[in-house]
Amino acid sequence: MQDHFVRFAAYNTWANARLYDAATALKDTERKKDVKGYFRSLHGVLNHILVADRIWLHRLTGEGEAPARLDTILYDSFAELRQAREAEDARLAAYVASLDGSGFDTPVRYGNTRGESKQLPLGVILAHLFNHQTHHRGQASHILRQLGVNEPPSLDLLYFALPAA
Repeated sequence: MQDHFVRFAAYNTWANARLYDAATALKDTERKKDVKGYFRSLHGVLNHILVADRIWLHRLTGEGEAPARLDTILYDSFAELRQAREAEDARLAAYVASLDGSGFDTPVRYGNTRGESKQLPLGVILAHLFNHQTHHRGQASHILRQLGVNEPPSLDLLYFALPAA
């Protein structure tokens, strides 16, 4: 199961880089334009994905910041947001690589953003973390098209996995 999550961490890094590359074609005002989507704008969605990753990695490692709100804008600057995204992707990949491979059924206790105590197996949390990013990258891809990027990058796992793609 560890190999599965190591692959997803690598895919996650690849997909985020492609998404951010596409977003560089837009002006800052376009990235921040309220398109009535989740988290209002492309910039808002990209910040949200980073916020959620930081929350989950804090829960799993006890390290790093854990923003209190899911709609927190951590970085107003796109360049700083991208740099933080790349650092968080590296942090997530290192965390997954550090796991010993036998504890994916181990329950992890944590408090959610409403302060409620919860518990889930580590493997379920990791699956959620990667699935959550995929979900919001799909929204971001749709926003890119709304903002005039005619060919948003394909972010499908198959394109990552197929060597010729």
